[in-house]
Amino acid sequence: MFAEYLPVFLLLLVAVGVAIFMFTMASLAGPKNMTPEKAIPYEAGSNTTGARHIRLSIKFYLTAILFVVFDIEAVFLYPWAAMFRRLGWQGLIEMVLFLAVLGVTLVYAWRKGALEWEK
Repeated sequence: MFAEYLPVFLLLLVAVGVAIFMFTMASLAGPKNMTPEKAIPYEAGSNTTGARHIRLSIKFYLTAILFVVFDIEAVFLYPWAAMFRRLGWQGLIEMVLFLAVLGVTLVYAWRKGALEWEK
């Protein structure tokens, strides 16, 4: 019964082993010269005392949400392309409708200025 899952467990074992090896080698072989400049809090390219005093623009969050939406679109396109011939016309029509909805979303965001990044 577990023989079917042996390759998956082996892959997980190798992945965990490689990750542990990389972290161990980085900590053993890497330079360790802590300077006062390296100890200063640093965030988004500017010196800071912490993020609680910084008010981020809503455009930051809107850009992040749009990135996630269009990233998920790309994730859905790969399996659809792999199954394109088997899905036939129905699959094509459904994907065209999916892309049309995302296209309308992109046009709406573009017209509202959500893609303009201002300081």
